[in-house]
Amino acid sequence: MFAGLVAASLPDGSEVLTVRDEFTSIVFPFLAQAGRGVSVREVPLEHLAEAVTSKTKLVAVSAVQSANGRVADLDSLEEACAATGTGVLLDTTQAVGWLPIDASRFASTTGGGYKWLLAPRGTATFTIQPGLEDTLIPHTAGWYAGDDPWTSIYGGPLRLAASARRFDISPAWHSWVGQAPALELLTSIGATALHEHALGLANRFREAVGLQHGGSAIVSLEVGPGAGERLLQARIAASHRVGRLRLSFHINNTVDDADRAAEVLRSHVVRRKTD
Repeated sequence: MFAGLVAASLPDGSEVLTVRDEFTSIVFPFLAQAGRGVSVREVPLEHLAEAVTSKTKLVAVSAVQSANGRVADLDSLEEACAATGTGVLLDTTQAVGWLPIDASRFASTTGGGYKWLLAPRGTATFTIQPGLEDTLIPHTAGWYAGDDPWTSIYGGPLRLAASARRFDISPAWHSWVGQAPALELLTSIGATALHEHALGLANRFREAVGLQHGGSAIVSLEVGPGAGERLLQARIAASHRVGRLRLSFHINNTVDDADRAAEVLRSHVVRRKTD
């Protein structure tokens, strides 16, 4: 929803830069604006920062790629965009909860809570840098976006919250009941400890199956026949994305989990120089 809000507020004829094979929830909202002359340019993740030009109005990208867990070079991206005056919409769905992200560095960020933030489906976050609120039209404004929701639930005139809450929609109440204790748990542990734990387990697994260490808590690997059946037998949950197996390590996982997964998959991993 929030990506759509940003997309709908772009000026006609804007150029948007994104990553090839990016998750469609961060791409489709901008492609849907083609009728207004909004164009979308896709480049490989490793060339994202260098592809930013003075014509680029916005970069829309995930901090961590859903398909394979690759982490965007946010420092280089921030530097390139600062030089051209380009905004960044950063999707944090696959990042916040294990990868420390400073949302204040980017024009706006959005993320779903149902992944690394351990929430039921239905929660999402949105941030916008101070001073940019008026660049977005609150297309979805309703009673909860009001300056004082309980006194602005009927009739005009328009009286929206001065803060980013003007972009809120009525909450999915039961989902937020589940999100609240999850956030309390994660913040009590701390971003640094979460990062070290998740990345440590991912690299322990990588090393055990003969892969190089990486910088992501998400491990994407090519496996041979029979791997899926072995995982089911071992009661290990994993995903299949773009023809590869995807494992994600988080606070609920242990060293034994990483070792068990490695034991099950070691003989099935196809090792290539690019892994």
